[in-house]
Amino acid sequence: MSVPSDLPVWQELKAHHAAIADLHLRDLFAADHARFSTFSRRFGDLLVDFSKHRITGETLGLLIELASQAQVPAWIERTFSGEMVNHTERRSVLHVALRNRGDRPILINGVDVMPGVNAVLEHMRKFADQVRRGKWRGQTGKRIRDVVNIGIGGSDLGPKMVCEALEPYGDPTLRMHFISNVDGAHISRILAERDPETTLFIIASKTFTTQETMTNAHTARTWLIRELGDELAVAKHFVAVSTNAEGVRKFGIDTANMFEFWDWVGGRYSLWSAIGLPILVYVGMENFIELLEGAHKMDEHFRTAPLEENLPVILAMLGVWYINFFGATSQVTLVYDDYLRSLPNYLQQLDMESNGKSIDRDRQPVTVNTGPILWGGLGNNGQHAFYQLLHQGTHLVPVDFLAPAHSPSPIGDHHAILLSNCLAQAEALMVGKTEAQACAELEKQGLSGEALEQLLPYKSFAGNRPSTSLFYRHLTPQVLGSLLALYEHKVFTQGVIWNINSFDQWGVELGKQLANTILMVLKGDCPADGHDSSTLGLIEFCRAPN
Repeated sequence: MSVPSDLPVWQELKAHHAAIADLHLRDLFAADHARFSTFSRRFGDLLVDFSKHRITGETLGLLIELASQAQVPAWIERTFSGEMVNHTERRSVLHVALRNRGDRPILINGVDVMPGVNAVLEHMRKFADQVRRGKWRGQTGKRIRDVVNIGIGGSDLGPKMVCEALEPYGDPTLRMHFISNVDGAHISRILAERDPETTLFIIASKTFTTQETMTNAHTARTWLIRELGDELAVAKHFVAVSTNAEGVRKFGIDTANMFEFWDWVGGRYSLWSAIGLPILVYVGMENFIELLEGAHKMDEHFRTAPLEENLPVILAMLGVWYINFFGATSQVTLVYDDYLRSLPNYLQQLDMESNGKSIDRDRQPVTVNTGPILWGGLGNNGQHAFYQLLHQGTHLVPVDFLAPAHSPSPIGDHHAILLSNCLAQAEALMVGKTEAQACAELEKQGLSGEALEQLLPYKSFAGNRPSTSLFYRHLTPQVLGSLLALYEHKVFTQGVIWNINSFDQWGVELGKQLANTILMVLKGDCPADGHDSSTLGLIEFCRAPN
């Protein structure tokens, strides 16, 4: 398959869209009192409600047929069996092996990767237990109280998000910190508040050459040696997640404290690997295994469930429906759960780095829109910031609402108020406010005549804005694992539909290359040649003395 729009069902979907585009969700609910039951699914303690979407049973059937014609089941099998589905980097894609709790053999070139996966996990467990039990001591003999992860991209976003999400399960004697920004203000602020005698650094870089990560790592190293007065302290206060043993050794880290991972683990899919070491240190082995178990259960569901019952496939196809047939360009994730405050940032990388592609698997320009602009934040805060655009703006923006049915921190009416706002916003987006309803409200406020007519257009809005509600009873490690795997497989499925490789990211390389040349110019190591006038002007501004 090279062009998705050439598939027979694509034209059927276009005709179907034309036929139902003007249907209103209010009318769909009024006509079918069982709509919620029809268009919702349960997965353990996770409830996925997609009834507030502009679809009928026929729509869903056609979308599932599109997944079938695009050979989604075959691509799932190819991925899980270890085939080289990342063809531009000539790699398998096997993050599913990292959470394979059934220990089913997963092969690359006939070799089972599971023994290696389990060996690294055991290495992580032993180290984490030492830190958590106070047996790992710093140079002066004090136990570790602060753990600082230094990484960027997938080496930062995933571990940070999960540690925040699972804070109720975390070790209360440990404080977790994450440094990613190469802006010196970030690391300076964190180091200023740390005790070097009780601080452990985890340096996460596959190559141990990532510019931002290693710049921060060397700054932390210099700080530690200055504060403790002993270069040998590095081995007591630094560990590495990397594949570059020589680089790790030169830094001063004992390679016995290096945790490896493999080239078939993509950065944005790596929190399940040794990149997740800060998670394991914080929440312990039992909870980390539960996280893996939740993801594994979703993996098995994705691998074995029929397309019409397959949650990642259903959510993926709903996204395709809006992007390719309604012309939606963005998707918003709204979390009514403070513990998931970093989830939208995590999903941005997962989705936009995966499917922000304009060349297909056959080296041809894509002919349909691919991945959406993904954004979001805390839902309750967003209500007082950007929800206006969602309700009355000119853009159609599908919404994901996420919320726990029960709070881990019950205080008065806080959670009931939080949930009522989440439920109300989803309903408001769906039903809108008719002109008659707005008129009745204004009359009740005492307005009439010209004053009412002047205000009426501003007080009514169409509604018919689609949303998915993903609710869970409690945000347990297992629920979180299932939720993250659900989004991973959704993104992959959309990549299959669009015939793009969701696992490379060549578009980020040019900026890195240019940064290296510009850095030399800024430092005065080479002349300012070969750049456009704008870049040269900005360089000169930055090089001017204070």
